[in-house]
Amino acid sequence: MNLATLCLPSRRARRLLLLVAGVVGCAPDGPAADSAVPAPGTPEVIASPADSGASFPHLAVTAAGQPVLSWTQRAADSTVSIRLASWSGAGWDSVRTVTSGRPYFVNWADFPSVTVLGNGELAAHWLEREGTSKYAYGIRVVRSTDGGRTWSAPVTPHTDGLAAEHGFVSLWAEGDDRLGLVWLDGRKSAMPDSAREMTIRTAEVAPDGTLHREQLVDARSCDCCQTGTAATAAGRVLVYRDRSEAEIRDIAVVRRTDSAWTAPVKVHDDDWHYPGCPVNGPQAASSGDTVVVAWYTAAHDTARVQVARSTDGGATFAAPIRVDDGRPIGRVDVQLDAQGRALVSWLETATDSVAEVRLRRVDLARGARSEARVLATTGTARASGFPRLVRAGNALFAAWTTLAGGPRLQLARVPLD
Repeated sequence: MNLATLCLPSRRARRLLLLVAGVVGCAPDGPAADSAVPAPGTPEVIASPADSGASFPHLAVTAAGQPVLSWTQRAADSTVSIRLASWSGAGWDSVRTVTSGRPYFVNWADFPSVTVLGNGELAAHWLEREGTSKYAYGIRVVRSTDGGRTWSAPVTPHTDGLAAEHGFVSLWAEGDDRLGLVWLDGRKSAMPDSAREMTIRTAEVAPDGTLHREQLVDARSCDCCQTGTAATAAGRVLVYRDRSEAEIRDIAVVRRTDSAWTAPVKVHDDDWHYPGCPVNGPQAASSGDTVVVAWYTAAHDTARVQVARSTDGGATFAAPIRVDDGRPIGRVDVQLDAQGRALVSWLETATDSVAEVRLRRVDLARGARSEARVLATTGTARASGFPRLVRAGNALFAAWTTLAGGPRLQLARVPLD
């Protein structure tokens, strides 16, 4: 069960996906821009702390509102390392290396991340090859008690011990000092006479590296789409692309109760029948019992980026609002502003080879959206990766990969007033 076979459908289906994903445009059916919903401010370019050869950024934020940027760095001699830097208020501080020179599995859609734990410590994850198969790799997690200067020994959160795919990880702070994570798990593909299906699993890692509450959440999911997570007043929610027996690949949500995870429920009934993985997962953000989920779909031959809101901790969602401008590639992210309005980023096709990183504010309570703000241009190729967002106070930080002259990391700060 690998990206080469499961994430790429037939040639005919791939041509169809290109058509619905924006090579041929379509008129958006979302609400017109509403002047009462202010567009995000003019982006201010921020100098990148990363050297050339950097790509695949991830953003987190501390309790004090300090953004933490991590990325994959490839040196001139092809050595790969995972690095990070923190925003000091006026610029990025010194670059620290999380790990370097290991047998990484490097993938444009399945990239490392750093998160901030409840006690202020940092935790990070990456993927590492296991065995000789091209698509046999596992997850490694580490933590730092000194702001990323030194790191613990790596821990593997899955206990199957099989040479299979384990990736598309989302991390979160679990209580004061534990790390929670959810991932796509391909252990079924390595078991004799087992169905070739990916599953959704979770676990917690204690400060001493011991594993707790490793659980199966969904026994059949889409094969290579990102997971997402958010914390509500009612508890943790997970979002991911599901996969039905009929190959319907809509977005599902599960919620954690005191004893277990709930059964998966669709965020919306898109009814996207697709015989492969679109490599385009959902993302979530929350405040109190409000949860917003943003995602890409190409159901019924129409590509869309959509966002939907729940006001009961993710138990139910209202009908979604379309976010894109008619030619979306997807690769979404989402945050909430101080008023609970969604800030959604995505890639929109500009030409066959050029995409724009766009940002729109959506007032889901009113069913209204702002004008879109273009943050930057990048490529449509896979190597341009997935732009990431994080809100820090009354500003949004955005990071993305550009490809002209070799991969580079670019960043912007967007005022939300």
